[in-house]
Amino acid sequence: MTDKHKIDVDAIAQAVRQILKAVGESPDREGLLRTPQRVAKMYEELFAGLNEDPAEHLNVCFTERYDEMVVLRDIPFCSVCEHHLLPFMGKAHVAYLPSQKVAGISKLARVVESFARRPQVQERLTSQIADMLMDKLDARGAGVIIEANHTCMTIRGVRKPGALMITSAMRGLFKTNLATRTEAVKLLTGK
Repeated sequence: MTDKHKIDVDAIAQAVRQILKAVGESPDREGLLRTPQRVAKMYEELFAGLNEDPAEHLNVCFTERYDEMVVLRDIPFCSVCEHHLLPFMGKAHVAYLPSQKVAGISKLARVVESFARRPQVQERLTSQIADMLMDKLDARGAGVIIEANHTCMTIRGVRKPGALMITSAMRGLFKTNLATRTEAVKLLTGK
């Protein structure tokens, strides 16, 4: 962990006390007494990705003569919308075309988790994962599709529960070769 990204749980707890006062609550009320510390620990957990380099998860790869698509679907994640600091959660589907290098499947899920555990927007999250697969695996192609529900849209503002945001990022052959792209989308979505 670097000092640059050190999460100051004491400062968060103090800020939460101020928020409780600002909305007309007493942070000294029995039910709220430990709330500032609980919220601070929650933010420390939700933003743990700020203290990680997602690329580290792909440092250990295996040399394989496998040149067909590798797909891992339905990776659950939870992130925090950087606009309202409310959670969004869903599933990430990732695929890549190896070029003599394959990654352990748990490493793909760890990359998703590491990028998700920071203030985010879904579009950036999708691109970051695809770019990382291309760069660290020297992949010939990579694709990521993310489906998520955003509480910033379901519990406030427009209040449209059930709305699903879908983003995709295609790189390399997944972007330039229509047949490869079609196969990838079919495998990524299961449709």
